[in-house]
Amino acid sequence: QVQLVESGGGLVQAGGSLRLSCAASGRTFSNAAMAWFRQAPGKEREFVANIRGSIGSTAYADSVKGRFTISRDSAKITVYLQMNSLKPEDTAVYYCAASRTSYGSSLRSEYAYWGQGTQVTVSS
Repeated sequence: QVQLVESGGGLVQAGGSLRLSCAASGRTFSNAAMAWFRQAPGKEREFVANIRGSIGSTAYADSVKGRFTISRDSAKITVYLQMNSLKPEDTAVYYCAASRTSYGSSLRSEYAYWGQGTQVTVSS
């Protein structure tokens, strides 16, 4: 059974940092594209960042570019999202997602597997 388990969320003041982790199990994700999405109350789930499986290239939403960094460990089992200079508008539930392919995109439909989400709250 495929599982993606997020951790690392919490409450932080504006300007602070958090690191989210996503542990994957149940199948091999070493060549799969992985991504982070987020959903704020009353809003659609939106793309945050992804990392491609084959070459490890990354892409970011404009709203987080320069502040967030996505990475994965050498075994490609865990994906991280380092979030710096957090703003109140970053408050959301953050979801880890995995694709069946190595390509990856910013589209939710690209990702077949999802975690349960971890809450990030940024106070002003």
